[in-house]
Amino acid sequence: MRLGRNFIEALYDLSEARGLDVNIIISTLEAALLSAYKKFQTGNQDIEIKINTETGDILVNESRKVVEEIKDPDTEITLRDAKRYDRTAEPGGVITIERNPTDFGRIAAQTARQVITQRLRDEERRIVYSEFADKVGDMVTGVIFKNDGDNTIVHINDKTEAVLTRKEKIPGERYIYGNSMKFYVLDVKQNSRGPKIILSRTHPGLLRRLMELEIPEIQQGIIEIKNIVRDGGSRAKVSLVTLDPNVDPVGACVGSGGARIKAISNALRGEKVDVVPYSEDILTYIRGALSPAQIAKVEPALDSEKAAVVYVYQDQLSLAIGKAGQNVRLAAKLTGWKIDIKTIEPDRMPTLKDIFHDVFTDDDK
Repeated sequence: MRLGRNFIEALYDLSEARGLDVNIIISTLEAALLSAYKKFQTGNQDIEIKINTETGDILVNESRKVVEEIKDPDTEITLRDAKRYDRTAEPGGVITIERNPTDFGRIAAQTARQVITQRLRDEERRIVYSEFADKVGDMVTGVIFKNDGDNTIVHINDKTEAVLTRKEKIPGERYIYGNSMKFYVLDVKQNSRGPKIILSRTHPGLLRRLMELEIPEIQQGIIEIKNIVRDGGSRAKVSLVTLDPNVDPVGACVGSGGARIKAISNALRGEKVDVVPYSEDILTYIRGALSPAQIAKVEPALDSEKAAVVYVYQDQLSLAIGKAGQNVRLAAKLTGWKIDIKTIEPDRMPTLKDIFHDVFTDDDK
């Protein structure tokens, strides 16, 4: 049976369009034709189907063992009959008989189409999984495709979809069809329906990748990110250390006029990013972590481990704590220490009432 040279050319076109190895397509088609043939035949013959990639011919070969007395008519043949196909046949040997059954082409086409479509889909899924399994922890650019309940479907490329779950969304962020965004590849799972790529907009790793993208000193290894904590879309804190004493890590990350940090913030729905210098001195580290509040004094707590008491003036209290305790909570996560905020009264010159306290007290009586 002949498919023709045009058919072979079509297979090569399919290979290029789907990004698949043409040999995989050929072997898939051979398996599909074999499946179709086995449905077409009535016995249990040993069949092999090969496609000639030069001519497009389909070769249906049946193997039979040469015997003196037939016990299995589906797989055995007498020496006398075997000589009709192969004059060199000997008892105990195996001969190959080329078959060309009538009506096989119509039945094969129907079955083969279903099988090859499924096999190609499976191969594409395998390729997608192997490609993105290595990208867990990386940043990708995706285009919003649709909202499906609490989840949002994102197109990573023409062939690959990913999902952004409600848990991984920035609160209040809108996901509008056609919008392009940066995402963190959180996980890649393989299931019966193919690979499932899970994205995140709230993971600290996304902020890390954005900083690596926008700040050359981090790319070059001059500045190292020690830790990142985030309340996605609201506020983040990043601690930095420089390996070059001539480079200010905070200034380099903020950029001229705040340009670098603004670009990062804009990619995260205006998330405020506090960049603070890391210090081996934990009390100094805690002071910086509570930025932008101005801290008067930091002391280790005497009654518990990895805990500190931070003193601020009254006008800095709300800034140090932050809205709903966000600033102090993120600072505690960044440093790994429990932080207790207390206020102190500002230093001031004594008044006459302070000096003559006893006199005023007596008069009041």
